[in-house]
Amino acid sequence: MQLDGKTALVTGAASGFGEGIARAFAAAGARVMVADINGDGADTVAKDIGRHSCQVDVANGRSVQNMAEATIAAFGHLDILVNNAGITHLPQAMEYVSEEDFDRVLNVNAKSVYLTARSLVPHFKERKTGAILNVASTAGVSPRPNLNWYNASKGWMITATKAMAVELAPHGVRVNALNPVAGETPLLKSFMGEDTPEVRAKFLSTIPLGRFSTPQDMGAAATFLCSDAASMITGVAMEVDGGRCI
Repeated sequence: MQLDGKTALVTGAASGFGEGIARAFAAAGARVMVADINGDGADTVAKDIGRHSCQVDVANGRSVQNMAEATIAAFGHLDILVNNAGITHLPQAMEYVSEEDFDRVLNVNAKSVYLTARSLVPHFKERKTGAILNVASTAGVSPRPNLNWYNASKGWMITATKAMAVELAPHGVRVNALNPVAGETPLLKSFMGEDTPEVRAKFLSTIPLGRFSTPQDMGAAATFLCSDAASMITGVAMEVDGGRCI
């Protein structure tokens, strides 16, 4: 029960890594707000692990503020924020990615971190405690071709994590990131372009441990980084990647 008595907000928690993190947090004793643009999906997960869910567009400031207010109203305070919601563009040469897709990737993967900080960092500062976890990617450390702007958005997130950690440390707030390799999530097909045994085998050949990251892997790592056991860890981008970045 590493998170016993803690409260947590997880974005993009209706499926994939976010759902894995939300379920792990609940199993570790936390009360969890399950937030996702898919409100029905968030509600389904919340019914399994508690009762708190909300629909949110993490790229929209008003929507994020509503989520923050709903979370504080539900729990009274917030201990943990997980910025997990993320998207990608389809694999293609960088110059062929549409401006609309570029804006969408940067808004969901990068602007969202700014928006949640704007809405919730004052709360953490007031309480002089808190843990923020940003779900970045190995793509921000060891980029794959044809995912250029997705890679860049995750590199931004890693740098933002370190900058946030330095600025918020005097206020008792820790900020870390997780760098998963691709996993069995709704985004997997988008990363690979097509989901065939041949493409999977080629993708897996770049991962020394020979498998994808799972929601359970992410949940375990997130639980540790957001627990008091990691009280001396901040500004870290932990690779949960089976050796992909070695």
